[in-house]
Amino acid sequence: MTRSEPSPPYRGRFAPSPTGDLHLGSLVAALGSWLMARAAGGEWWVRIEDLDPPREVAGASERQLATLVAFSLVADGPVVRQSDRGALYQAALDRLLASGHAFECHCSRADLAATGGIHRACVTDRRRDQPAVRLRVPDGTSVTFHDLLLGRQQQAVDREVGDFVLRRADGPWAYQLAVVVDDAAQGITDVVRGADLLDSTPRQILLQRALGLPTPRHAHLPLVVDANGRKLSKSLQAVIVDPADPLPALRAAWQRLGQSPGAVANCTTTEALLQAAWRHFDAGRIPQSAPALRRDAQQSFHDGTLE
Repeated sequence: MTRSEPSPPYRGRFAPSPTGDLHLGSLVAALGSWLMARAAGGEWWVRIEDLDPPREVAGASERQLATLVAFSLVADGPVVRQSDRGALYQAALDRLLASGHAFECHCSRADLAATGGIHRACVTDRRRDQPAVRLRVPDGTSVTFHDLLLGRQQQAVDREVGDFVLRRADGPWAYQLAVVVDDAAQGITDVVRGADLLDSTPRQILLQRALGLPTPRHAHLPLVVDANGRKLSKSLQAVIVDPADPLPALRAAWQRLGQSPGAVANCTTTEALLQAAWRHFDAGRIPQSAPALRRDAQQSFHDGTLE
């Protein structure tokens, strides 16, 4: 009888992009990932995903970290920034190119307009000085995974996404490659994040397989949307949480996660509220609404396809 390897300890993470201050939607993701880590007796880490300088807001990452501390959401490990980790991404990209899993691509978004932006073969004779690099997605590639909150998920990656970008033609690393490399390097066992990133998960699983990396468990939390159904961070009415008065926002995030308001109603400090939330948290109460697994316009930044 063969002894099975012990499962690694639970390690979750919250990974904001510094494109603005934390709002209620990002607080729901932070609190939800923190609660699921604590419920499992695990660690909760924070990573700043600062891959695209033109989209960053000056000082946003420092304010995001300060806001988390004001809400008593303190990371159990060192906070890292993706902007410092280019050597790791290059090493992974070199491996994928050497193995034939990745290839250089000179196509622009305009070149791919006829296929809705989905790359199945290069369609231009033009050559860029610095081409993009894509992951090769063979015909018939489908990925199925189990989401801890949403159940079975499946995506035909070849038809719905196509060969996707790992390094953009203008230089920056694509989100898909960076997040896979970082999750493996940091020993992340559980990815708990907003359902807007559900569509990215099959691509990340394909990358993990190509690089021989472990695939974490996944749980995608419900989004906070405005009256028109837009994700809160995309809405002009996005509400920035106030680090000087954190309790109302923490209670609102707790309720957005489907938890009982009474469990935290009498808490007068953030520490007391989080302790009460930890004791009373029930992942089975989290709403299970999420967008269908599909490619849409919101994904263009993560794909990294350029004009």
